[in-house]
Amino acid sequence: MADDPWLGRDPASCAGVDEVGRGCLFGPVFAAAVVLGADAAAALSAQGLTDSKKLSPSRRAALVPRIHQAAQAWALGQASAAEIDRLGIRLATERAMLRALAKLPRPPALLLVDGVLPLRGWPGDQATLVRGDSRNAAIAAASVLAKQARDQLIQALAARFPGYGLERHAGYGTAQHRAALHALGPTALHRRSFLRRLLSAPGTSTRSRPPAAGPPAP
Repeated sequence: MADDPWLGRDPASCAGVDEVGRGCLFGPVFAAAVVLGADAAAALSAQGLTDSKKLSPSRRAALVPRIHQAAQAWALGQASAAEIDRLGIRLATERAMLRALAKLPRPPALLLVDGVLPLRGWPGDQATLVRGDSRNAAIAAASVLAKQARDQLIQALAARFPGYGLERHAGYGTAQHRAALHALGPTALHRRSFLRRLLSAPGTSTRSRPPAAGPPAP
């Protein structure tokens, strides 16, 4: 990991935040916020912590309890498919991040956000970091926790919405998922705003699968 750009602040008083599931066709977008001291960040990096997309499922699962134990604090937030349709993906993602941050025991002195876009609505100091999930341990830890939590939720929902292959693709727009949408139509947890072009194609089913209640939002 590169040196953490905490602008002279103690990393143990700051937080990294990241999101997962922004580009999916199904389900909520998840976010996590993580506070890591310098020693904990170095130890987790030595254990292979990096961007969740670069880790195998088994490696991510092994890192989760280590992050929980090493972190000063951590929290999850999400925004539903209905919120994504109503607000747009950027605002819904920001809501998920703000919900995670609101669960921390205290506001961080500095928030480090993955990417180039600042978190609108955050009243404190913040900075953005391009490729932060590969360069900063706190952001990487947030990406791992968010990814693991979202995948676990989608696995549970796959049993309630069979036929879409959710257990394989976690709601992303794979060929299997698109073919199932053509054959079965969307569920109540699909993002309709993401499906307009697909659902308007000739031969696409417009019927909806019945809703299923999911676990409570973190």
